[in-house]
Amino acid sequence: MERMIGTVSRGIRAPIIRRGDDIVEIVVNSVLDAAKDGNFNINDRDVIAVTEAVVARAQGNYATVDEIATDVKSKFGEEKVGVIFPILSRNRFSIVLKGIAKGAKKMVLMLSYPSDEVGNHLVDFDMLDEKGINPWVDVLTEEKYRELFGDNKHTFTGVDYIEYYKELIENEGCEVEIILANDSRGILQYTNNVLNCDIHSRIRTKRLLKSDGVETVYSLDDILTFSINGSGYNEKYGLLGSNKATEETVKLFPRDCQPVVDRIQSKILELTGKHVEVMIYGDGAFKDPVGKIWELADPVVSPAYTEGLEGQPNEVKLKYLADNDFADLKGEELKKAISNYIRNKDNDLVGQMVSQGTTPRRLTDLIGSLCDLTSGSGDKGTPIVLVQGYFDNYTK
Repeated sequence: MERMIGTVSRGIRAPIIRRGDDIVEIVVNSVLDAAKDGNFNINDRDVIAVTEAVVARAQGNYATVDEIATDVKSKFGEEKVGVIFPILSRNRFSIVLKGIAKGAKKMVLMLSYPSDEVGNHLVDFDMLDEKGINPWVDVLTEEKYRELFGDNKHTFTGVDYIEYYKELIENEGCEVEIILANDSRGILQYTNNVLNCDIHSRIRTKRLLKSDGVETVYSLDDILTFSINGSGYNEKYGLLGSNKATEETVKLFPRDCQPVVDRIQSKILELTGKHVEVMIYGDGAFKDPVGKIWELADPVVSPAYTEGLEGQPNEVKLKYLADNDFADLKGEELKKAISNYIRNKDNDLVGQMVSQGTTPRRLTDLIGSLCDLTSGSGDKGTPIVLVQGYFDNYTK
């Protein structure tokens, strides 16, 4: 009988993972136990995906507010620091900001508007239009912002982030002035020492500031790139991708990830004879249509993956074939014609009309989105995801 099921994504339950746990053994055992419990087999080219959070937890990759403050102070000394373009997030940035504030005496906090980099809005575009504000040019003080727009709370969290961040900074004994602007160089009117906190635009931000003569500039990926007094660290991403752990600590993005995915792949091959692909994933890089939040506060979707996940899909659009090349066929004849086309398709379909409408994203980004949505961010207890049939097509 013809197989009727395509891609299947399964959330795999695992023990609560603590510092020092063997993440490879836990992942392998959890997947094999789930296969036995769910009465399914592990197949070649299945994808085992592990959320970055449990990898970092097993590594013990944590840092405290004091350790962040120590690194910030070593870089900026007693100078007033311009902290620019942070995202608006209690989970992602509040503890980081506490550490920065504790390491500085004076701060100018510059927020982008109407939203942050990942789509958390301070104010709607319509309100800017109504007030005649050009966000690409106009620099707003906190007072001017309040005069124009009053108090605005985040759609989902109900937090007034200007008030929240200001109070957080002042509680650490740091003086703060808040402005809103979208040109990074605007901060140079206030200070010549800058910590840019944007994620995906950080390289451009640094370049613009340096071209305008900034004295000192660092990014979040320059903070905690090595251990401070025994802290965790990430040599490539620093504080990027960190999350709140407690009121005084953050969990950093995991490091040394490639050996983890390679060992999981080897262990599964040893125990089952199947060659699976493995990846570590963070945010899935999808956008919420209501809150307009782009779900990618991590520096990358996947910090490590096995070789078979390199590249992009090379797919044809079935409806295009049905409506164009084989418009005169139907039923079994149509099915055979499309199946034969797929079997003989070019190895590189980029630019061809037959591939229009397929998703031009990397495999790790696509699968990472699927896994992030499958595992969720709450209490599902499934930090491991098994994706089966992803590399199948209509001919299988």
